[in-house]
Amino acid sequence: MAKKRIVVFASGRGSNAEALYKATKDGAINGEFVGAVCDKPDAPFVLTAKSWNIPVIVADRGSFATQADFEAYITERIAPLRADLICLAGFMRILSGRFIKPYENRIINIHPALLPSFKGLHGQKQAFDAGVKIAGCTVHFVVPDMDAGPIIVQDTVPVLEEDTADTLAARILTKEHPAYIKAVSLFCDDKLEVAGNKVRIKA
Repeated sequence: MAKKRIVVFASGRGSNAEALYKATKDGAINGEFVGAVCDKPDAPFVLTAKSWNIPVIVADRGSFATQADFEAYITERIAPLRADLICLAGFMRILSGRFIKPYENRIINIHPALLPSFKGLHGQKQAFDAGVKIAGCTVHFVVPDMDAGPIIVQDTVPVLEEDTADTLAARILTKEHPAYIKAVSLFCDDKLEVAGNKVRIKA
């Protein structure tokens, strides 16, 4: 089976992106990174992605008059990369339906909470403040509604009595990398089937 072509989007350190990249090199994912997108010119991820010797597209949202212009700039530059899959790995921008539609069921995101609870920013802190006893992360397909797409993989961690929001976030992070690698691996092996808002994992 041919390797899937992956473009990764990130805004900060890109730790999830780096974990995915290493998994492609280790053979855990039947894919290859063919490009990267970052919306913050000074983000550490820019240098990390450049070290992979792939095209790196930097699109500072503040340099564009509208969201449509911002997305059009990215769309034009990733089109030649012929992405089979786009991975959002800490990309802190909402993408419009206009951008998502051509890549329907081909954009994956990871969220540091157990969706459908605690959508949006700071999912770990939301969970901590709510007093839940179990927290975790979710890998899902991206749809125009925020954090509402079909769920591919979830993993959980206990919330301990002595936890703070920060220690809980750190524990969730230990589950994020394996969960994202598993989800992307399933995609690249053509094991995912989307029916409505549910994902079936084929044998």
